[in-house]
Amino acid sequence: MKQVEKILAALALSSVLSISGADTVFVTLEKDNALAVVDGTTGKLVKTVDLGQRPRGIILSADGSQLYIAASDDDTIQIVDSTTYEIVGALPSGDDPETFDMSPDGKRLFVSNEDDDLVTVIDTVSQSVVKEIAVGVEPEGIAASPDGKWVVNSSETTNMIHWIDTGSLEIVENTLVDQRPRAVKFTADSQQLWVTSEVGGVLSILDAQTQQPIKKLTFKIRGVTAEQIQPVGIAIDKAGQWGYVALGPANRVAVIDVRRLEVVDYLLVGQRVWNLAFSPDQSRLYTTNGVSNDISIIDTKKHKVLKSVAVGRYPWGVAVK
Repeated sequence: MKQVEKILAALALSSVLSISGADTVFVTLEKDNALAVVDGTTGKLVKTVDLGQRPRGIILSADGSQLYIAASDDDTIQIVDSTTYEIVGALPSGDDPETFDMSPDGKRLFVSNEDDDLVTVIDTVSQSVVKEIAVGVEPEGIAASPDGKWVVNSSETTNMIHWIDTGSLEIVENTLVDQRPRAVKFTADSQQLWVTSEVGGVLSILDAQTQQPIKKLTFKIRGVTAEQIQPVGIAIDKAGQWGYVALGPANRVAVIDVRRLEVVDYLLVGQRVWNLAFSPDQSRLYTTNGVSNDISIIDTKKHKVLKSVAVGRYPWGVAVK
């Protein structure tokens, strides 16, 4: 009897660990005005939830209890409970919010307002606008450095990176980059900033101390034209070992050795891969594939695409709990 009890207890513990280790993947569907909820462990679509008009950028709150989602055509950032999936509030984001990032302490959101050439700073506690910062034409990518020192914004038409001091909320430096910069991402140690230039077809690595380029990487894929290789979303692991860049219509994710700053592989995913997000333990990488209406699940240890999951029309942003 005691042996049976031990086996049952072990099975119960195994079940709890399995549940606690599961990933919930949240995907914004730009054309469906909805949020897809996917079980990242089983690769199954769990639920689809109605949102505002043209949802794009998405991020989890610091404690993971809420999602912030940019409803671009409603000019707001919706707050969604990450467990019940109910809309519980909204933030004043300015016109046409698209992408945004959160300060390391979770108290501020920094939002790109493409139509107004602004970065809007929002206090998440008071749910009010702190400041509007004038930037270049068509602001797109935005990133807060893990050390809390910088917020950077890319302006697509100006071809420039704006370095905003988080203390003064003023631009203190600008860096010219290649044509149509899209995503920006700091390494975990805040020493480097990676910038993708969609039309230029390059990844620029900038030194955060000098705000100047260290290296530029280009991408060559057999059977794919240069025009199809359009770098967009970026993910860099916390260990500083691997980086990943979504290459848009090339339907590939580039795998980059962070220490050597060299491209080592290309992974075939869905059509027009756009944005990327890790699982919390970083063993998996999820990609949104806008034209094939699915997400891809990548094993980051083997650098192998495990599965594609149909989610709805025009998946854009992705966050994982």
